Amino acid sequence: MRIALGSDHAGRALRQGIGKVILGLGHEMHDFGSHDDAPVSYVDFAKSVALEVQHQRCQFGILVCGTGLGVSIAANKFQNIRAALCSHEFLAQMARAHNDANILCLGERLVGAGLAESIVKTFLSTPFAGGRHQGRLDQLASITEVT
Repeated sequence: MRIALGSDHAGRALRQGIGKVILGLGHEMHDFGSHDDAPVSYVDFAKSVALEVQHQRCQFGILVCGTGLGVSIAANKFQNIRAALCSHEFLAQMARAHNDANILCLGERLVGAGLAESIVKTFLSTPFAGGRHQGRLDQLASITEVT
């Protein structure tokens, strides 16, 4: 599996650890950075990862910022992206099983390295359940504008 990975400066350390987990699981990774401590906008990294997933160059994406909120909001601006902010394993499991989430968002200030590793493993190993959940995804995909 090919996974796109990105973070701003506030999520860099956690992203680097997650990259090792991804490689350790035998997956391929495209790391978009950030690669130093200079302040950068999370929007740029969310865009890069979302485009990789949207255009199916990567099956999944993982984004990290300080809280995970900014990257999740930015990634969800892209069509067919379902970015889920997860702070524990059950959320990661439900994000995949019920919502077919394709980007995992994490907050470095909220989860430690051990918990992040467990969340990533859960997210990547949980299949989409389909069935009744597919109808809801179809409804979401049909929304083009809210008035």
